Amino acid sequence: MKADILLGLQWGDEGKGKIVDVLARDYDVVARFQGGPNAGHTLEFDGRKHVLRSIPSGIFGGGGSTITNIIGNGVVLDPVLFRDEAQALEAEGIDLRGILKISKKAHLILPTHRRLDAANERAKGSSKIGTTGKGIGPTYTDKVARRGLRVGDILSDDFGARYSAIRDSHLEQLEAAGMPVAGTKDFVDAEQDWFDAIDYLRNFDLIDSEHYVNKALDNNNSILCEGAQGTMLDVDFGSYPYVTSSNTITAGACTGLGLAPGRIGKVYGIFKAYCTRVGSGPFPTELFDETGATIRAIGHEYGAVTGRERRCGWLDLVALRYAVMIDGATHLIMMKSDVLDDFDEIMVCTAYQLPDGTVTSDFPYSAGDNAEGAGVCEPIYTKFPGWKTKLSGIRNYDELPQAFKDYVSFIEKEVGVPVALVSVGPDRTETIVRSL
Repeated sequence: MKADILLGLQWGDEGKGKIVDVLARDYDVVARFQGGPNAGHTLEFDGRKHVLRSIPSGIFGGGGSTITNIIGNGVVLDPVLFRDEAQALEAEGIDLRGILKISKKAHLILPTHRRLDAANERAKGSSKIGTTGKGIGPTYTDKVARRGLRVGDILSDDFGARYSAIRDSHLEQLEAAGMPVAGTKDFVDAEQDWFDAIDYLRNFDLIDSEHYVNKALDNNNSILCEGAQGTMLDVDFGSYPYVTSSNTITAGACTGLGLAPGRIGKVYGIFKAYCTRVGSGPFPTELFDETGATIRAIGHEYGAVTGRERRCGWLDLVALRYAVMIDGATHLIMMKSDVLDDFDEIMVCTAYQLPDGTVTSDFPYSAGDNAEGAGVCEPIYTKFPGWKTKLSGIRNYDELPQAFKDYVSFIEKEVGVPVALVSVGPDRTETIVRSL
């Protein structure tokens, strides 16, 4: 048995939560392998919307049987946000403590990490990354610097002392940055709330997840690895420095769960029928006109966690082709196809023109030269007629309009991977499966 992976191929917000929920019924285990509570995975079914931040999207069982869910070692966990999210799910009748396991090696987000996040962004000025301010970057910084706190540390007798040492170091950094918080009521209250949340966290099954997932595969149990953000936000291969702080790509599932490369099976790569991006950074196909605003309005393109407007643009096949290569995607899943239902024509970027006049279909070292993503790359477009048909009620691929199927076929030819599933609406039932 091999573990399958599901991840985003764009700049995040592709709709991964819905697809994990759709696929989950075919798996015994769903495991989240990276990212933090800035990742808002939205699921809709039975007329209700659910937003998950740190907890894997398999907790609802895909409408099927109970599934074991794992927060892997590659995740950074905010105990307060985790507690709030978990309690809300428990209030809905989900036996979360019976189905959720947490890696002891996952790193903890401290109250001071949030303050450091804000201080770092302020120091960057107009070059700010546009983080969600959840303390994720500083937590990964401490992890790499070998001074972080991990979930397993909360079981140690000297946990308080370890916490105090890191906190005091952070407080000195904040003082030097002109943002002192030591002794303020706001910080004292936040710290107490954090320790209360740590007590809540101790009630969950804290495991050596690398042993768990490998033994599960040895016992012929199926595993779906769930990623957060998207390939173009990967800290190594994304639009650096306007990226997240972890490896969002297929290889991140290996390091984020303790799986050898040979244990990876299918790789489901998710993309929207258009592109969106939150925060700063290059976005070659971004639309600043009424068309972009229309896509945003129809697609409800606002951050699930932050509520921030998402930047919207046409589908970028240069970036998508690059992501498919980096991830080794075996199946493509196209989301939000219905958002483009009413457009007379649809544009697709197939190449970039660089400042020296060179035309390339390969994603370059730099796709933009400042925080706003001002263009180093000018997109070269291919135009398609719109399908002018309401897709949300269709459940069979053969019944889709020919103009839409031509659009899909062009994408498949350009990237060399089949589109196995098409989403035509937010509900789990609004899904057309071709071949999985």
